[in-house]
Amino acid sequence: MARPNLKLLSAQQVATHSNHADCWLVIEGQVWNLTEFAPEHPGGAEVILEYAGKDATERYAEVHSLSLLGSTLDSSKLVGILDSSSVDRESTPLHSKNSKVQVQHEKPPLSSLLSSHDFEAVASRSLKPKTWAFYSSAATDLITMKANKSFFDRIWFRPRVLRNVHNVNTSCLIQGVESSLPLFVAPAALAKMVHPSGEKGIAAACVTRGVIQCISTNASYSANEILYSAPSTHPFFFQLYVHKKRSDTSALLSTISSHHPNVKSVFLTVDAPCAGKREADERVKADESTQSPMTGEKAANDKLGGGLGRIMGSFIDDTLSWEDLPWLRSIWKGKIVIKGVMSAEDAIRAAAEGCDGIVLSNHGGRNLDTSPPSILILLELQLRCPEVFDQLQVFVDGGIRRGTDILKCLCLGARAVLVGRPILYALNYGQEGVEQLLDILKDELEIAMRLVGITDLSQAHPALVNTADIDHLVPRTEGHPYAEWSSSNNKMRAKL
Repeated sequence: MARPNLKLLSAQQVATHSNHADCWLVIEGQVWNLTEFAPEHPGGAEVILEYAGKDATERYAEVHSLSLLGSTLDSSKLVGILDSSSVDRESTPLHSKNSKVQVQHEKPPLSSLLSSHDFEAVASRSLKPKTWAFYSSAATDLITMKANKSFFDRIWFRPRVLRNVHNVNTSCLIQGVESSLPLFVAPAALAKMVHPSGEKGIAAACVTRGVIQCISTNASYSANEILYSAPSTHPFFFQLYVHKKRSDTSALLSTISSHHPNVKSVFLTVDAPCAGKREADERVKADESTQSPMTGEKAANDKLGGGLGRIMGSFIDDTLSWEDLPWLRSIWKGKIVIKGVMSAEDAIRAAAEGCDGIVLSNHGGRNLDTSPPSILILLELQLRCPEVFDQLQVFVDGGIRRGTDILKCLCLGARAVLVGRPILYALNYGQEGVEQLLDILKDELEIAMRLVGITDLSQAHPALVNTADIDHLVPRTEGHPYAEWSSSNNKMRAKL
């Protein structure tokens, strides 16, 4: 879209166009005249005027695709190319002194980070307040989010010794797709808030490490941008929120299935007909220029706060039910996995409906607080409906921080796990950060396998773990153990 023979403009020239009546911005080396556009900017003119006469690339890239300007503005608004040789970072006021892109604390060298906890600690200090609030927040009192992690600590290994564990194999098949690890990247919204590379940076890391990424409907790049950034042979999954306007969902899946045969499965999220109350996210004002390209939803602030999950999830169809699965199959011919199962009853129903897999998930504790921790749901399936493990693949999402957590899930019947927040915290270092986290988890898993006494994932079995500390919390029946309910009179009575 760029016009030929664009002027080469110095940083000093750009700096003279720095007010509401004459507003130029540098974005990715291009100089744009945004004087007329600023008052119409959905996020308000203030954020544009803050960077008037300056380089806004980093700030812009946090919430927008770099290709958006070219497709939105008339080509006449592109007034030139920045002469990089004119930029003297010591004396030229090209960067905003109050720039929100400046981190609160310097990040330590990537090589010094040894665990997912290290990445989280750095993210808590260096991410922007809104970004940290959005990703670290959970529903109301954070009970489920904490239980997702703490319940792993209550499961003990029962190692076998004197085994030859010299060669260890962590590869497996996930939905018929080869993976170097029994994990894949959980879908997460707006990853560009963490790093400009966003989901494309995650995808690049997954390619080099032989791991699958599940792309979110609320990604900060379009599905095409993410998928075309990787080799066409690299497999992906796609997470789906069904739009209230069903035709939008049909069009999205049609585009993916027509152009991207490497997207092997759709993960239908069913545990979020509405967003939970995430108070930390609500308390920090949202940047109203933030937008999801695949849904068109924009951030906003209202009397309840600036919760991105609540506001940007308003498009989700809350009428979706089991009866809609035939409709989904009519527009998607690939595999279907139900994401957000929290009971044996729904696991049984998913198997009966012919689904290819289920994700045991409470949305990272972000929706219904005091919903069951994911590992407890896995135990419920083993107790009440073990047959489902032969009928579909079972995945666990929530609380995975260590290689030992992964192995515990595999011992209890899971095919693989999803890793969410740790990946986002690692993305704080870009592609290299995600690669290092995946390497750390692989190393931890291999160590755990050797010390438990196995060399292949197929050898993981329930006798290698002791779950006695939480077994009493596993539901034994569909109903309550003693309280009864009558739908005719809507009253409860206890069985004594």
